[in-house]
Amino acid sequence: MESQWETPILRRIHSLEDYKALKREELYPLAQEIRARLVDVVSKNGGHLASNLGAVELTMALDWVFDSPADKLVFDVGHQSYVHKLLTGRDEVFPTLRREGGLSGFPKREESIHDAFNTGHASTSISAALGMLRAMALCGDCQHHAVALIGDGALTGGLAFEALNDGGQSGLPLIVLLNDNGMSIAKNVGAMALHLSKVRASKRYNDIKRSTIRFLEHIPGIGRGLYGSISRFKERVKYFLLPNVLFEEMGFTYLGPIDGHDLDTLIRVLENARELRGPVVIHAVTKKGKGYLPAESSPDKFHGVGAFDPETGSARAGSTRTNSDVFGATLCKLAEADSRIVAITAAMRDGTGLQEFSCRYPRRFFDVGIAEQHAVTLAAGMAAQGLRPVVAIYSSFLQRAYDQVLHDVGLQGLPVVFAIDRAGLVGEDGETHQGVYDLAYLQTIPGLDIFAPSSQEELSAALALALAGGRPAALRYPRGSLMSRPRNAPLLRGKWELLRPLRPVTIVAAGKMVQIGLEALSGLDAGLVNAWCIRPMDMEMVGALAETCRTVLSLEDGLRTGGLGSRLCEALQGTGVRILRIGVGDVPVAQASAQAQFRSCGMDADTLRELLKEELEAEGR
Repeated sequence: MESQWETPILRRIHSLEDYKALKREELYPLAQEIRARLVDVVSKNGGHLASNLGAVELTMALDWVFDSPADKLVFDVGHQSYVHKLLTGRDEVFPTLRREGGLSGFPKREESIHDAFNTGHASTSISAALGMLRAMALCGDCQHHAVALIGDGALTGGLAFEALNDGGQSGLPLIVLLNDNGMSIAKNVGAMALHLSKVRASKRYNDIKRSTIRFLEHIPGIGRGLYGSISRFKERVKYFLLPNVLFEEMGFTYLGPIDGHDLDTLIRVLENARELRGPVVIHAVTKKGKGYLPAESSPDKFHGVGAFDPETGSARAGSTRTNSDVFGATLCKLAEADSRIVAITAAMRDGTGLQEFSCRYPRRFFDVGIAEQHAVTLAAGMAAQGLRPVVAIYSSFLQRAYDQVLHDVGLQGLPVVFAIDRAGLVGEDGETHQGVYDLAYLQTIPGLDIFAPSSQEELSAALALALAGGRPAALRYPRGSLMSRPRNAPLLRGKWELLRPLRPVTIVAAGKMVQIGLEALSGLDAGLVNAWCIRPMDMEMVGALAETCRTVLSLEDGLRTGGLGSRLCEALQGTGVRILRIGVGDVPVAQASAQAQFRSCGMDADTLRELLKEELEAEGR
């Protein structure tokens, strides 16, 4: 691939107007320059590469045909918005992508007037675009459009179907550009994926359609009129040849499938859709990772990637055994001994460590697509029939299914285990992906055990304990790797571990924060408790804290309010013990390295050490 400096056309684009002023013949070489720029920057900063490479021509056509910001362009998930950033004048600062204070890896309204809506989670774009159109109409703007660029993976989410159902009968100029690459993060599953594959494969229909149009248009004088008069017959032919054109049944004009890498065709079809003045679905077939062989060959690997060598595609840093790996290996071992155990994920098989389970126990593995609500209630139904389902899901995505966790699992006391990956601060993905909210909202679920292991050994033991408990349980663990620390005693529900004897100043920490607490305590005369079981609390240890301590520092990689610290405040109320809650504040944590985020929240070892020194000095006085 070319370096970032070999992009002469791209370097001329300082605004969307500059892009639109290019000659049409410059667009294809520009597409190649954009791909070089993407690989060059993402290889250094990490980010979402394959999705952006696959959407280069789609985005170029959108920005060419429509007049942002008057026309609203909404990117579903937003992980494919890098090209839009380049075309709207952000090339010079593109090397700051995903870095602290730099460009976000997702659309941000505060970053550019051309970012119409902040996104980060799937399936939201059609609802947002329709809402914008209705607001525009109420304000007297009936001329401009809203376009939702949504992938076939995001289309598996229920919210997308709700929006399609509403948008199809709205009569508004809503354009849904469906980026169909057969992938979300992993290969897509489900009926919608099957339906789209049938449409893609229906060469017979498209060949007949094209040949009929060419034949009719060449009949002198009457060709175009004749074509219009038999449109009803054409529709009958289409419904006969295609099993079901779902979008047209919902009220959309369906255009496609078309080659999503053919710029001329894309521009022409988008211009035609713009003139229709009603709901339209454009079905574009693309290749995820297009133009960069390593990403084309392994689009799942290059969906979200860290720094890598652009020449080979190999990761720059050595890999270690992650918490997801430990979870997956432990679940396989437990499932070998218990046939009731099943695993469920929402399009995140590899990310949650379930690849081996899916191969070893294919009949007991269920990938439901990007449908977190369905995943939880599916698990509840299985649990009601005597199975032991494990729902493996990222913290940021589980919050989309809060009602199901409460209503379908918690209120019925069903033995569903939630394996909550990516809990805590997650780094460069920023606000939309922070896993800091689960502790607060899970505390409201009746009867739910909440485990936050401090080591990979505890992670394995806690998973076994949760599955054996016969009650709802949540097991949360961060991205990357917890420390390795063998335990001297078995893990018991509701029993904490004393790592340093209780002192007047004592830390009570959970999860990853135990390791940070150990680092902060080095050489200091303070206590340390591993509160791995946040719910139920160890009331015997709480009593000991009340008798021994004057100051307790609660450490958690979640919100300061609503989690472990809040529970300690309630439990120690009236005892005279002072509680200092250390955690994430009310302001959303922006993109930065995980280390920088911990520092900004006052949750790093150096900051905690200084705080401990102050407390110990005050205690000495």
